[in-house]
Amino acid sequence: MVYDALYLFGYFMAVLQVCGLVAAIHAIFTVRTSQGAIAWAMSLVFMPLLTLLPYLVFGRSSFDGYIRARRQANEEMHKAMAELDWRPWVEEALAVTDSPDKPDLLWPFAQLAEMPSLASNQIRLLVNGEATFSAIFEAIAKAREVVLVQFFIIHDDELGRRLQAALLERAAAGVQIYLLYDAVGSHALPRHYSTRLRQAGVQVHDFSTRGGFINRFQLNFRNHRKIVVIDGQIGFVGGHNVGDEYLGHDPKLSPWRDTHIELSGPVLACLQESFAEDWYWATRQLPPLLLPAGYLEDQGVICQAICSGPADSMETASLFFVQALNLAQQRIWLTSPYFVPDEAVFAAMRLAVLRGVEVRLLLPSRPDHRMVYAASSLYALEAAQMGVRVFRYLPGFLHQKVVLIDDQMASVGSANLDNRSFRLNFEVTVLVADSNFADEVARMLEADFAESQELIPANMPKPRRLQQLGMRVARLVAPVL
Repeated sequence: MVYDALYLFGYFMAVLQVCGLVAAIHAIFTVRTSQGAIAWAMSLVFMPLLTLLPYLVFGRSSFDGYIRARRQANEEMHKAMAELDWRPWVEEALAVTDSPDKPDLLWPFAQLAEMPSLASNQIRLLVNGEATFSAIFEAIAKAREVVLVQFFIIHDDELGRRLQAALLERAAAGVQIYLLYDAVGSHALPRHYSTRLRQAGVQVHDFSTRGGFINRFQLNFRNHRKIVVIDGQIGFVGGHNVGDEYLGHDPKLSPWRDTHIELSGPVLACLQESFAEDWYWATRQLPPLLLPAGYLEDQGVICQAICSGPADSMETASLFFVQALNLAQQRIWLTSPYFVPDEAVFAAMRLAVLRGVEVRLLLPSRPDHRMVYAASSLYALEAAQMGVRVFRYLPGFLHQKVVLIDDQMASVGSANLDNRSFRLNFEVTVLVADSNFADEVARMLEADFAESQELIPANMPKPRRLQQLGMRVARLVAPVL
């Protein structure tokens, strides 16, 4: 009996080791970055018992089956949109060609995003949750035709129920409502929340990876976008999700520091197109799309929408940060809750410092994910040692995703400075080429820096051995976080 048990155990371990080797080879061929491939391959070879199942669920970032299905869905969606003659704004003079506001600087971003840089937009900076959700709920209350709402996280708490009530009220008034949320990010959302909305006529769907047996276990691709568009006339993009913590009601993380923007003008066509791609993936149907109207062609600012995701042909999110860093001549200020950069972004940071650019990085001083925070701390220390001015925001948790380039451009969106946003999440960022908006963002960030502590490597106590070990382990697995 004991011999049989040992024989079965040995057989099981041998099979497991073979599976680990096969998965390691697969990781080497399919994981997009060399760091990620090495991290997965080494752990799969030496610890298959611990890593084989996580690799099946969280690994395989290129995941060919999923990406082929997503790209095919996108093609189908765009063919359906072509029948609607949805893109007249590309042929019109709204696309920046010979604008005096340095269109050449935007050209690489437009090529990267595969969307045009569009002029004649209006923009408003929304600092923190109260300003953001007051503006969103006010706009929803005025909706007359279509409301498109997309968030990574929706909680069934006070703020979540305010959103639900606002959508129910507009649905009762005959407005078409479309609500999309991420299945992983909103895993705690109870079924009755969406059931009540559906019963009132609201179109509600979750965004999940699907298609094929293996895909149903894939949790690593997540839709991290936050987009709201009302009647094709007013829209919102930024870092906030729908939860009381985003209003600063979580004592552990309060006050919550975040940033959103309110938009109107032709750029809303791009945001609706992004929403349509995600909605089509979830439902195989197109939502109603409304072209922005009533804009003034000789006024407003130039905006570039940049939508990125794991099905992109390029590393869109990572290349956005690389290009922003390469473009800066005097300064570039970046804020992110997570700092786990890839080699390209880290090298671009180093080169910017060597060119004499003032590179500032604003990070939180409180962790919400300890493993990511540990990895982020090690990268932050190395960044400070190479000349980046690194700050920790002291009052509460910092969640905003903002980039300021010199005195002429600034971006607000959902993408973090980490591998997940670079290669695993669907993200959206809006880059604004306008000196007045850049100045407003600069003043906002200066206020944040005033409430932060700068990391000076020479003044920092050396981490204890156990802390060093934890930080190194976190960095080792950083490419797969």
